[in-house]
Amino acid sequence: MNFAGTLKRFFGPGRSVSEEFFEGLEDLLIEGDFGAVPALKLVDALRAFSKKERITEPAPLRERFIALLREGLLSADPDGAVGGEAFAVILLLGVNGAGKTTTAAKLASRYRSLGKKPILAAADTFRAGAVNQLKIHGEKLGIRVVAHQQGGDPAAVVYDAAEAALAGGGDLIIADTAGRMHTKTALVEELKKIDRVLETKLAGKTPRRFRWLVLDATTGRNALTQAETFHQAVALDGCVLTKYDSSARGGIIFSLASELKLPALFICDGEGYNHIRPFDSGAFAEDFAGLG
Repeated sequence: MNFAGTLKRFFGPGRSVSEEFFEGLEDLLIEGDFGAVPALKLVDALRAFSKKERITEPAPLRERFIALLREGLLSADPDGAVGGEAFAVILLLGVNGAGKTTTAAKLASRYRSLGKKPILAAADTFRAGAVNQLKIHGEKLGIRVVAHQQGGDPAAVVYDAAEAALAGGGDLIIADTAGRMHTKTALVEELKKIDRVLETKLAGKTPRRFRWLVLDATTGRNALTQAETFHQAVALDGCVLTKYDSSARGGIIFSLASELKLPALFICDGEGYNHIRPFDSGAFAEDFAGLG
């Protein structure tokens, strides 16, 4: 049984509301990557509600539990934010293996369907195969990919992507950046250089830059550690969760919101280009609780 099924059963019949119930719920949330502090706060709120309403069975607490889950999430509208810009740049950050390259392709496909003219920038010039992988995605989608040789300057790739956008009417650059575990100094300097390149090349257009962290949802609390590292180095705008299937417990999304104030923007739950969906806090809270 997956985590959502376990949580659903926890609120099922045959259990009474007691201190043991609330302690068990707290342990279960922590097991689901919820985080100790936010789990404690949520359970305390549910305990107070139960006492006030004199609830003795778990079932009546379900609705309040989902409401508390929803309140702990941050909402965002990445489609509207990007789509509303005359010219935008999305920088995808994250460690190797998180799925940045595939996510770049999914986003390019999605935003093209929303009327944008995306260009993919193969700015991960360090990982062997990253450039070719993005080129293959571009060919399948019919979307232009700007790339240099492996080991090249990522900022130069973004510069050429901006040049291609200006020449061909593109209005969205999606850059797949290197996934090595940067030191904070190296990461900041690399992004500053990319910013300078964009400001120089796109003078007058003042493009909006989005910095999105791509996280593998199956890595659990390690994803929070990654997010902390990148968020401390640069100002992230939000996160994209990949590989969100039955093995992903989902609590990490609540930790990102409560501990780092980072909204989840998209969830990817398959390999297809259409397997990406905007994050819906209400639907997610219900799914997490096994009550969707």
